[in-house]
Order: sequence, then structure tokens, then C-alpha cells
Amino acid sequence: MALINPHINFNGNAEEAFTFYKSVFGGEFATIMRFQDIASPEQPIAEHEANKIMHIALPIGKNVLMANDVPESMGRVNENENRSKISVSAESREEADKLFNGLSAGGNTEVPIGDSPWGSYFGMFRDKFGIEWMVDFDPKYKGKI
Repeated sequence: MALINPHINFNGNAEEAFTFYKSVFGGEFATIMRFQDIASPEQPIAEHEANKIMHIALPIGKNVLMANDVPESMGRVNENENRSKISVSAESREEADKLFNGLSAGGNTEVPIGDSPWGSYFGMFRDKFGIEWMVDFDPKYKGKI
């Protein structure tokens, strides 16, 4: 079965965001590559962007959450207008609460976590970095979707 691995673009704060995500999900980064790591005479990197993230990956279960900082030469990413959401399927109500409370800290709750009309335990928010998340526990699937 194919896996879906979300990838997020940031405006220079990918490392800060992923350090925060790691504090909630746990684990270790599989990859951290900076723009200075790919610099060459053919592809020079501006000094002020050299330490920014070219690629970062955080394994979460069988999936990987990935991101990068978008170089200023490519324009800013409008993080608050990206209506895509990252959906997390928890294995228990307790895990759903832990993830919801951890990831939403400092952000804005759109739907408080609780029992949904469709039978799952669900909540939705925008984290402090502007990324939108949905956390769900469905006892029929127990985190398997």
C-alpha cells in the first residue's frame, strides 16, 4: 500500500516548526539538509539563506512529515492561505488529546476536540506556524486510516 507523506513549505522557520513537531510526536529527524549543503559554483546560495532548511524529514509511524524553507528568490509562501490540512489518525482518544493539545499550543482552534456527529473523536486547528491540522480517533479504525 502506498503511503502519503505531507510536505510543507515555510518562510524561514521550518527548523523551528519541526523542532516543535518533534516535541509533540517524538522520534528523531531522518534528514536535515541546509541550502549550504547543496551550494556550488553553478548554484550559489545567498549567505543569509545558507543555513535555512533545504529538506527536513520527521518519521511519524510509517509516514514521514517533510518540509523546506522557500528561498526568498522564489517569493514568499502565504502559509495562512494554504487551505490544505494535515490529518492525523490517532490510535486512542488519549493519543488524540495529546496530539491535539500539543500541536495546537499557541495556535487557533477551529473545532475543539470532541465527539463528532459521524462517530469519531475529532478536532481541527491552525498551529502557531499557520499550518492546519485535523486530529481524529475513529474506534472503527483505531488509527489505521
